[in-house]
Amino acid sequence: MSSILNYATEILLLVFLIITFVQSGIDKVINWQGNLDWLKGHFAKTPLKKIVPLLLVIVLITEVISGVLCLLGVYQILTMADVTLARYGAIFSCIALLMLLFGQRMAQDYEGAKTIAIYFIPAIFLVYMLQP
Repeated sequence: MSSILNYATEILLLVFLIITFVQSGIDKVINWQGNLDWLKGHFAKTPLKKIVPLLLVIVLITEVISGVLCLLGVYQILTMADVTLARYGAIFSCIALLMLLFGQRMAQDYEGAKTIAIYFIPAIFLVYMLQP
């Protein structure tokens, strides 16, 4: 119980990232073709257009790693009061968000880029909070 109280902010931010990335990863797996078709159209006028399937795989893997590390980080905090995996999860989450931001900027989707920036704020705050 003391870990929950001592790390309440960190745990809540980790849960936010777990929901974000696990749901996104599940959606990409369940609706692979729909996501791929949409992204091909989204990036049709960019230099990324020929490698969209590869980029989708990379984003999917990064999101899944982020979500799993955040989930394991919550477990590690609750059982050992250790933030190591949580820190890795937060860092991977920021990397995933930066990749998504890059894509939105390349596609000149500035509204989408703003949305990614909103997700980045709590993620980078969590990285800061988890620094030794």
